[in-house]
Amino acid sequence: MIEHFFHCPYCAAEISMLIDPSVTKQDYVEDCEVCCNPIRVQCELEAGEVVLFDAISIEQ
Repeated sequence: MIEHFFHCPYCAAEISMLIDPSVTKQDYVEDCEVCCNPIRVQCELEAGEVVLFDAISIEQ
């Protein structure tokens, strides 16, 4: 597992997330652990390293 840090697009809190390096393209929704708003996470990995990471707000 790879630990990746990013900022919540809603509350700007720093979030730590574990990413499974065996899945090279990931796209899912996870709630912010601070403000509980849904964040769309898009991630791509190459050779076990994160090469693309986006944390996008989901407008409700």
